Amino acid sequence: MHRLFVAIRPPAAIRTRLQLLMAGVPGARWQDDAQLHLTLRFIGPVDRHQADDIADALATIRFQPFDVGLSGVGWFDRRGVIDTLWAGVQPREPLTHLHHKIDRACVQAGLASESRAYLPHITLARFGRSGGAVDAFLAQHAGLASPPFRVDSFTLYESHVGHAGSIYRPLVDYASDTNPQEPAD
Repeated sequence: MHRLFVAIRPPAAIRTRLQLLMAGVPGARWQDDAQLHLTLRFIGPVDRHQADDIADALATIRFQPFDVGLSGVGWFDRRGVIDTLWAGVQPREPLTHLHHKIDRACVQAGLASESRAYLPHITLARFGRSGGAVDAFLAQHAGLASPPFRVDSFTLYESHVGHAGSIYRPLVDYASDTNPQEPAD
């Protein structure tokens, strides 16, 4: 089985900026540079044939490049316990539009449509069952912003979960209509 997701890899300068924030929250398991990405669609475990169908369906997506930037921080909870810290990304509209195209391609490849609401973000840290005390971090970084960065491709990744966390391996890059195909970063 292959555990897949589709994401955008932020440029090195954005990843460095995010890494500089990653401190001061007890119990946080901070993402490392190789784990920083903006998920467009989580796919989950699929067999090799369906993985090939998904890769082929994603190749049919056409989109124009667009710019986004970091915008604030936030958190997700599970049953009232904070389990994820993230950096927001704005504007949301072009990312949401690309997410919908990717979701339709996944449905054409035999997957169920994404059931969760889509909120563009870059995960910064995860927490165990006890959650985390994040109020000071949220207050300190509420004004997080960055210069815009260009989104001119997205990538199909495979995720391997291990004791040290997840390892993400880029499988296929998909370029925008005006960007030639380039290898994954």
